[in-house]
Amino acid sequence: MVLESIISPHKAEQKPAIMLLLGFIYATVGVFLSLMVFRTHSSMIMVFLAAMASIPLIYNMIIMEEEKDLQGMGEGWLLKEHAKALSVFIWLFIGMTIAFSLWYSVLSPETVSVLFQSQSDTINSINGRATGFVGSQFESFSSIFLNNVRVLVFCILFSFLYGSGAIFILSWNASVIGAAMGNIIRTELASIATNIGSPTIIHYFQIGTYSLFRYVIHGIPEILAYFMAGLAGGIISIAAIRHDFGTKKFEHILLDSADLLLLALVTVFIAGVLEVWITPLIF
Repeated sequence: MVLESIISPHKAEQKPAIMLLLGFIYATVGVFLSLMVFRTHSSMIMVFLAAMASIPLIYNMIIMEEEKDLQGMGEGWLLKEHAKALSVFIWLFIGMTIAFSLWYSVLSPETVSVLFQSQSDTINSINGRATGFVGSQFESFSSIFLNNVRVLVFCILFSFLYGSGAIFILSWNASVIGAAMGNIIRTELASIATNIGSPTIIHYFQIGTYSLFRYVIHGIPEILAYFMAGLAGGIISIAAIRHDFGTKKFEHILLDSADLLLLALVTVFIAGVLEVWITPLIF
């Protein structure tokens, strides 16, 4: 109850950047509670604990967004209002990702191997498929795009069935990206220590920035698309709970959700383009 009471949806929309700190706190609490209580299965438990801390805020924000739909305002105004909620979700995700990457970087190798076991298996699986994949960039793009659309569908279903269920998928993605970033940081720091000596604060900053931007270029649009899909599914779920079926208000809600889903598809397409053609040029 303490973690979920830190900030209200209205305050979160007014100051979305504060969610970076809260996302960091939620993930950090999840990390250490899972190590203390569920150490053997901590790689999954920490994700669920971080998500659980976020559920009340996410659910209340979805309710607030659904209430905006009922005001009968135009689609342009609604999308502008939804952008505030999406900003909150993105900052929350970034905060979680930074926390997971930090603890991956600073904890002992033995602890990291247990804490991020599932995440490391996922990363190795992805890298294995990428190494074994031979084809054109368009084929690579098609594979990435279809996989992202599949995740998009799961975000819709989870949010529709569980209200704010998509937060579990997104917390998992934050932990995987955080583990990938943390692995880059550990590897680069070890290389510096071997070749130069003890890393300085400048080295930490440079490597941390590099690891963040290595994934943020295509990662932020991708996660934004998932949040759009989750918000659309959640809004329909709340409307269903309130028995708004068959009313003009429900038609308006469906139209708004369809707009969000269309934007999500466009955004995930852009994310795929960035991942296949832009990110490799920079990194």
